[in-house]
Amino acid sequence: MERRQERDGGEGVAEREPGGRGLRLRREIGLWSAVSLTAGCMVGSGIFMSPQGVLVYMGSPGASLVVWAVCGLLAMMGALCYAELGALVPKSGGEYAYILQIFGSLPAFLVIYTFVLLVRPAAIAAISLSFAEYAVAPFYPGCSSLPQAVLKAVAAICILSLMLVNGRSSRLATMLTNVCTVAKVFSLLVIVGGGAVVLGQGRGYTDAFLFAFHNTTQQPGRIGMAFYQGLWSFDGWNNVNYVMEELKNPKQNLVWALLIAIPLVTSLYLLVNISYLLVLSSNEILSSNAVAVSWGNQVLGAWAWLVPLAVTLSTFGSVNGIFFGGSRVCYVAAREGHMPQLLSMVHVHRLTPTPALMFTTAVALVLVIPGNFSTIVNFLSFLGWITYGTTIGCLLYLRIKNKNLPRPYKVPTIIPVIMLLASFYLVLAPIIEHPQTEFLYIFLFLLSGIPVYFLLVYFRCQPKWLQMATLYLQLLLEVAPTVKNVD
Repeated sequence: MERRQERDGGEGVAEREPGGRGLRLRREIGLWSAVSLTAGCMVGSGIFMSPQGVLVYMGSPGASLVVWAVCGLLAMMGALCYAELGALVPKSGGEYAYILQIFGSLPAFLVIYTFVLLVRPAAIAAISLSFAEYAVAPFYPGCSSLPQAVLKAVAAICILSLMLVNGRSSRLATMLTNVCTVAKVFSLLVIVGGGAVVLGQGRGYTDAFLFAFHNTTQQPGRIGMAFYQGLWSFDGWNNVNYVMEELKNPKQNLVWALLIAIPLVTSLYLLVNISYLLVLSSNEILSSNAVAVSWGNQVLGAWAWLVPLAVTLSTFGSVNGIFFGGSRVCYVAAREGHMPQLLSMVHVHRLTPTPALMFTTAVALVLVIPGNFSTIVNFLSFLGWITYGTTIGCLLYLRIKNKNLPRPYKVPTIIPVIMLLASFYLVLAPIIEHPQTEFLYIFLFLLSGIPVYFLLVYFRCQPKWLQMATLYLQLLLEVAPTVKNVD
């Protein structure tokens, strides 16, 4: 196919389609950048804060370790299912792209409606607040309650800074992800090594492993909530699917990136949790708001300040990864007509989805104002598993309706079946066991997308002022329409 090459300020070569039909996002993400993006998004604030939540709901150290292992297994199985879908539907957008292709416009709109307006901005807000907590804590020694205004201001600065980085260059954003991922893995290895030293010196709480399953809960709802806490730490296993059109050699690199990143993170998480249980008693873990910091105070002594620094870098890198993937979903939805046209455009020189980044930033900043980390975790997990279950349903539907469809990669049917059953359990068990008003609000928010779809998408009721605003903002932001990059 004929292409015209266009320079973009020394950052590389951009492709413009013949006839001036639009621009393409460049394929700049190689295998190791994809591994870094997956691992970098998964290792955020969860492993430093969620161990307490898992132990609270499960009641015993042994059961909490089983939950962490099963969470890793679920993430791996889900990622393998997504790899097959990514090979069949080689578009950016992840769940949205697959549901749109297989189940149609309305279900896909409901996914993007919740994703763009709530799920991704809320995840950015939650992790930015966690970043702010660890970044601000050294300036308020001995203070048990940090000023909320300061926390939210620092979280806002984090979000705005990463918007600028991602808007400047996709390559710069991936470089930042790579650096932060190296720092995260090193931090986790330090915690693992510290636990090994404590065990070698005979100072560990080995009694926790002798009575590992004592007081384990039998309540399905509490088990489901424990999985919500653990799976939050694995969130991001599907991030590479959001950027398929920017992935080099996607059909091969997608699978390899998942096979490397997820087992690596799962192994580190299990070893880190064992280290926590060796150094801290169950009561100390349950009473700590930041398990990793309590661990650092016990083991590192004068070097304990390294733990808050590591968590700060970890959360900063995780927000960057969510920004990178989340803005692409917003951009793809706009390209398909499910979001305002402006959000489907990219900067004519930098080839980054600037309007989508700005929109995601604006919604995240709004959610920072009333944000609370622990509340956001449970309800994001609830919404996430509704979407994951629907997406896995796409794969099973294709297995039934299109058995002979050419598949570059195929997982055993039992894997998507297990994932679908797990999704049903994780959605229904907490509602049945511990019904909360917030779950009703989430369903009402989801249902509110139906009239919005028919008004704005099906009947295309778009006011003239929106079209004029799109034109002016296109000129102001120097952005242009794009075409799909699926070759």
